[in-house]
Amino acid sequence: MPDASAAPIVDPGLFRLDGRTALVVGSGSGIGEAIAVGLATFGARVTCADSRLDAATVTAEAINASAAATGADVPPAEALGLDLLEPEDPARVLAITGAPDVLVTTPSINVRKRIVDYTDDELDRVVDLNIKGLFRLCRTFGRAMAEAGGGSMIGFSSVRSQTTEPGQGAYAATKAATVMLFKTLAAELGPSGVRANVIAPGVVETPLTKPITDDPAWYQAYADKAILGRWAVPSELVGAAVFLASDASSYVTGTTLFVDGGWTAADGRYSPNV
Repeated sequence: MPDASAAPIVDPGLFRLDGRTALVVGSGSGIGEAIAVGLATFGARVTCADSRLDAATVTAEAINASAAATGADVPPAEALGLDLLEPEDPARVLAITGAPDVLVTTPSINVRKRIVDYTDDELDRVVDLNIKGLFRLCRTFGRAMAEAGGGSMIGFSSVRSQTTEPGQGAYAATKAATVMLFKTLAAELGPSGVRANVIAPGVVETPLTKPITDDPAWYQAYADKAILGRWAVPSELVGAAVFLASDASSYVTGTTLFVDGGWTAADGRYSPNV
């Protein structure tokens, strides 16, 4: 057991990922793209995976081109197609990559409609990707990472796991379910050395949020709700992912890290004159 009275020794490479492999699912755009680049920058050998192989390839090529241009010691990135709606795809990709040291998964979908107006087909679209696809991915890679003796699994939830609004019923339910899925992964796989955590962003400018960013009033209302008074950009999620992927979070599992500009911390409706 570590001696609590001893002077702390901090490894200057605590956040480095040298020698580790990372699979980033959803790396063709938005948050997943930014995280793939970020993990590579910190030394990981990244496999960029996306349902759109062409988009994943662009991200991998950008990582490699940046390393070549700067002379950075970054392992070459690769690209693979991985569609979470295809039940056999996780096993197919695992057979290519082997168990990664780090698994990050970002894809999700939202159909903004009130619950009473939802069709079964629309519900299936949200649940099939956000829950069933995610579950199959975690089942396949969680088993492999446990058998390999460790690793870090990082999922993406949302502030919608905690707060909601009209039109968010199915999406919010799946994001709350994501939190519990990863808590259970942490409980089940922790004895095998696998950590499982969730990042919960606030409003981020990505393709998923384009209907909002295209509406000035809606966009500003969301910006005003955050304590910081603005939206995030995808690169602002990288630090959280690097932390959870690295030894800096070696005693962190089963938790949710909110990166939301204070969205869930304050009421936001009115600032009293006190």
